[in-house]
Amino acid sequence: MPRVAKSSPGAAPVGVISKVLRILEALQGSSGGLSLKAICDRTGIHKSTAHRFLKHLEHERYLIRTEAGAYLIGPRLSQLSPRGNQEATLQAVARPILWELWKSTQETVNLAVLDQGTVLYVDVIESPHEFRLSSRVGTRRSVHVTALGKALAAFLPAELRESILGSIAFQPATPRTIGNLVQFRQELDKIRRQGYAVDDEEAVQGARCVSAPILKSDGEPIAAVSVSGPVTRVSPNQVAALAGAVTSAARAISVAMGFSQRDSDVVNHRRPKRVASVRS
Repeated sequence: MPRVAKSSPGAAPVGVISKVLRILEALQGSSGGLSLKAICDRTGIHKSTAHRFLKHLEHERYLIRTEAGAYLIGPRLSQLSPRGNQEATLQAVARPILWELWKSTQETVNLAVLDQGTVLYVDVIESPHEFRLSSRVGTRRSVHVTALGKALAAFLPAELRESILGSIAFQPATPRTIGNLVQFRQELDKIRRQGYAVDDEEAVQGARCVSAPILKSDGEPIAAVSVSGPVTRVSPNQVAALAGAVTSAARAISVAMGFSQRDSDVVNHRRPKRVASVRS
């Protein structure tokens, strides 16, 4: 009589592992995510089975599900994924928090990463005001010009930061743009001390912006978030309140991405602080 091999306690059947891997491989090849139907079509897995696996993987944060119903590689896997997958995960995780920040400030909210030594805008939620500061996804700007760039550069590891500083041409965008390396180093020191960056009409005349970095557990930035608006609404007196809201949002995104924070109170910042004074 043939012997039946016994599985070790807690071991998953090989068929289950194979199906889970097929799902992950399908998602790995799609930076924009896949719907349940698309996953089933690509993997050949039955809908009910795939749905069960997807819900479990989502619960364990190996996957995330967007508002449109698409599944993406989640925070626990994103660090092992190609950059495109990481950025898609970052955008999906950050979006609800960015919306909360937008609702509380009513100004344009931006999400950006450092790419090839420049600031790359990966998400923008424009202010509902008719007179507003407008940015576009895909826009690139020099690191020294924007609050986003300053926030990213200030918290980079020293070696990488020096490499980027050495490549800056310091071309002025406005008369207030930082014009040399000495001034920029002083600005970055200040940002590291206070935890946020300010663009005071340095990128666009008549516009002010406040930004904070989204940090990994080791303190290295993966992105930055900012709020920007005309100086008529974003006055110097409102910078501190905006800085609190932006910093809170950045920390919430970091936690949502699965990064532990060194500050004990950070884990409680699930949503950015409301900034009633910024609303006109």
